[in-house]
Amino acid sequence: MAFTKVRTRIAPSPTGFPHVGTAYIALFNMVFAKSMGGEFILRIEDTDQVRSTAQSEQMILGALRWAGLTWSEGPDIGGQFAPYRQSERSEIYKKYAEELLDKGLAFRCFCTTEELDAMRREQEANGQPIRYDGRYANLSREESDRLAKSGKPFVIRMRVPTEGVCTFNDMLRGEISIPWETIDMQILLKTDGLPTYHLANVVDDHLMQISHVIRGEEWINSAPKHQLLYEYFGWEIPTLCHMPLLRNPDKSKLSKRKNPTSITYYRDAGVLPEVLINYLGRMGYSLPNEAEVFTLNEMIESFDIKRVSLGGPVFDIEKLYWLNGEYLRKMSAEELKTRILTWAFNDEKLTNIAKAIQPRINTLTDAVNWASFYFQNLPNIKVEDFAHKSLDNDKLLAILYLATWQLEALPVWSEENIYQTLKGLAGHFEIKLKDFMQPFFVAIAGSTSSTPVMNSMYIIGADMTLARLRHACEVLGGLGKKKLKKLEEVNKALPNFLS
Repeated sequence: MAFTKVRTRIAPSPTGFPHVGTAYIALFNMVFAKSMGGEFILRIEDTDQVRSTAQSEQMILGALRWAGLTWSEGPDIGGQFAPYRQSERSEIYKKYAEELLDKGLAFRCFCTTEELDAMRREQEANGQPIRYDGRYANLSREESDRLAKSGKPFVIRMRVPTEGVCTFNDMLRGEISIPWETIDMQILLKTDGLPTYHLANVVDDHLMQISHVIRGEEWINSAPKHQLLYEYFGWEIPTLCHMPLLRNPDKSKLSKRKNPTSITYYRDAGVLPEVLINYLGRMGYSLPNEAEVFTLNEMIESFDIKRVSLGGPVFDIEKLYWLNGEYLRKMSAEELKTRILTWAFNDEKLTNIAKAIQPRINTLTDAVNWASFYFQNLPNIKVEDFAHKSLDNDKLLAILYLATWQLEALPVWSEENIYQTLKGLAGHFEIKLKDFMQPFFVAIAGSTSSTPVMNSMYIIGADMTLARLRHACEVLGGLGKKKLKKLEEVNKALPNFLS
């Protein structure tokens, strides 16, 4: 199939909060497609049925729309290649996995979890690369069919050459070569019959006629698997382009542990959508006239992907806030008033705030004191504010870190789930819930006296709650690497407080 029109896509997984990295990649996909008179589509990669949630999907779609990124086809608006959720396309993937099986280009692997764990331990002990050793690759088709019919669980893996080099072209990096010996025999179809990213990605991109795949550079090492699958199916591979990853100021990969990374956090913090897009557009890219401030349309009109720099773009919050200030100061007072009211007015949120402060106010002016923290970014807090009758600094930090990690893993952000999580943690620490909650009042509201804090956390939302908890950990000085590592092990061993 020859590509007659430029078509790009973004394919987020609804397993968490809408990441600024998703907006960054979506922006460059959309701008490239529109600059070429093409189409930009959105697809939901929700084959991880354990972690994927409808709430996360709606958050992602809403955040991208808020930022001004629009698509011509997707799960919310349909299109000629529907459905656009991978969970609704499982029969399609099974068909293509079976095709590879019949051609001898894939095989069933009947390894148990225990076998795979033992394989990894042996490879680690021998200083070998951790990869599948091919123990079922040469099983006859007859024996494979017999085992499958007997009910023995299996996955379907692709065959991969063990010698030679895979070479492919990248729009920004030119020719890239990766030895086949470093590429694992990738699982294509899991035991539950759902595909892995790699099979679904290739099949969907082909069937949806994607001409250019613009994605983060972390996918470079997966390109050989994808190119091989295109060859196995006899399909034309899209043009590949691997964008440089967003970085923290210390050049590490952008991480929520070091920076707020959710689009909705910046929305709730009062960043303008056009500013976020302007800033992300400047991440490793420059307009021909080197303009610092530009609109989305100006970026589209002058876009040349060859101007993308491969140096790791640094996502600097202070620079983002500076740019936001530049936009705000250029507005008329009337426009600024409108933008403030638009930002602050969320009917459901305001109703919930009113309900929370109602028992505590005698005049309408009291509402300002009781409700102001709901609209803050990060509260102005000090170490002394956390003074506790029975908890020292390390115990306070342990509580706040564990709460942050547990809350960010919630499948659904609800007041009941927040309550069950924090109640469970209080039980783990053997602390009365009232005493346990004191540092949360300070972290969230900036005071030990506020509206019920769990309700407040629900109202301000997951992104802002987690940002304030991480900020509180910073104010308290944080934990060293060794203590943090031990605490992460404690976190892994905690029970599911929601069950």
